[in-house]
Amino acid sequence: MTDNDVLAAQASNVTKEYPGVRALAGADFEIRAGEVRALLGRNGAGKSTLIRMLSGVDVPDSGDVRIGGTPLGDGGVRRAAELGVSTVYQELSLVPWMTVAENLFLGAWPRRGGRVDYEGMRREASAVFAELDLRIDPDRMVATLSLAEQQLVEIARGVRGQPGVLILDEPTSALAVNEVEMVLDVVRRIAGRGVAVVYVSHRLDEIRQVAHSITVMRDGRTVETVPARDATTEQIVGLMLGGETSAAERPATRTIDRTRTPLLSIRDLVVPPKIESVSLDLHAGEVLGIGGLLGAGRSELLRAIAGFDPPHSGAVEVEGRRVDRPSARRMKELGVGLTPENRKAEGIVPLLGVDENMVMSDFRAVSRGPAVSPSRVRAAATALVERLSVKTARPETPITNLSGGNQQKAVIGRWLHAGSRILLLDEPTRGVDVEAKAQIYRLVRELAAAGAGVLFVSGELEELPLVCDRVVALHGGRIRAEFSGPDITLDNILAATMAVESVEH
Repeated sequence: MTDNDVLAAQASNVTKEYPGVRALAGADFEIRAGEVRALLGRNGAGKSTLIRMLSGVDVPDSGDVRIGGTPLGDGGVRRAAELGVSTVYQELSLVPWMTVAENLFLGAWPRRGGRVDYEGMRREASAVFAELDLRIDPDRMVATLSLAEQQLVEIARGVRGQPGVLILDEPTSALAVNEVEMVLDVVRRIAGRGVAVVYVSHRLDEIRQVAHSITVMRDGRTVETVPARDATTEQIVGLMLGGETSAAERPATRTIDRTRTPLLSIRDLVVPPKIESVSLDLHAGEVLGIGGLLGAGRSELLRAIAGFDPPHSGAVEVEGRRVDRPSARRMKELGVGLTPENRKAEGIVPLLGVDENMVMSDFRAVSRGPAVSPSRVRAAATALVERLSVKTARPETPITNLSGGNQQKAVIGRWLHAGSRILLLDEPTRGVDVEAKAQIYRLVRELAAAGAGVLFVSGELEELPLVCDRVVALHGGRIRAEFSGPDITLDNILAATMAVESVEH
């Protein structure tokens, strides 16, 4: 812990409600100058809302937020910045076709004689980088930088105005393991200058390297703050879960014949920069969960298997046959289907109906000669709608009229239409309500019972015990643990995805 007694930021008994959600329920938080405070909690624990209060984005319904002893009130982001708060969000906000210097001063370019002072801007940018011991050319185009360098430019922009409080939201989530140390070094230097750093992350291994203390949030409250160096994984997981268990509503145990050739095998798959080396087998009738936190490489792994992003090295086998240079077309022909993480941007075609969205994976099956047959499209789509219980007035209803859960079932139906036996489901329940989640769980189990093999990826780790026969934990580009049967518990999965030193089962 830092020896500095200056209170840099404080939130006292803060509450915040959004429609239907109580995001903060009397949260307390304080951080001192020169301290790096890690902020941990499951999805929905209140971390993002607390950050929004400290940075002035939102105003608490009750409670008090102070920056350097001064009430923030309802002055908003501008007032928070005036008081010395700077926030670097998870999503990069750099303009790729501008230079590093232009991005560093974006929105506040220095001027001289009525014109932008490019020379002064480059000079000041060089001074900021020198202070942080960064070797980045201010004249380089941002598009030519690595992800790690772009993240460092974001952080440099955050500290350019000499803030007293710097909030970093998952600053290493997009980085490979070997790039993380660059960010940690800069965070240490910033804290060494007396800046209070709020560090949001789930990576306990890096938190222990950079943070003085850890505040854990649960259900909109700050439950405890502990020294980072002494905190064990089991202690942190216990604080995050608060005694919650995940044994209820487990799927019925099903015998998987592992003596037969797996539907899918991958060996030593390398997909830079996220996946260092991954091997796994998926059997017919099995739902295999892949648990991993943000930035673990979950989506990258599925996209490589599906042939969208060719791996650097490693082997992919489908039913015992090696697939050389897997492409999306080839993997589809072999019965592999991928539902993408971003359903709205990559999973559906908004201007088309439910029917066309469901049959587009194989138009030949609904064609007469060279032309698509409307009657065959309707028949095929109607059968899929009934099989998957998709709620829609008519098969030709625009897919954007459906709820998120029904859109997701339609996307899964697309691959059933193509005859896929290997389903790669990337965040299949994201953005759907509780009832729709339960329906998707049942659908996935039914598909596996019918002989499909399903890779089920989710960042909501609590749902993996509810649908999976087996779960592997992805961390640092590798599978760190495997759980089956009664060992598929939330605390086991969470511990394995958060820390490299997790015990393998």
